[in-house]
Amino acid sequence: MASFSVVLKADTDDGGYVAIVPELPGCISDGDTEEDALEHIKEAIQLYLE
Repeated sequence: MASFSVVLKADTDDGGYVAIVPELPGCISDGDTEEDALEHIKEAIQLYLE
């Protein structure tokens, strides 16, 4: 599987974290914790590539 850069940012408006993959336009996810956001973005990457 290819590897992608993930940008993880704190969501100051709603709390939690937002994960963005710059190489895949529109591939974004979030989570209540950093770990949640990273797990969710892994799934989002898989779906994006399908």
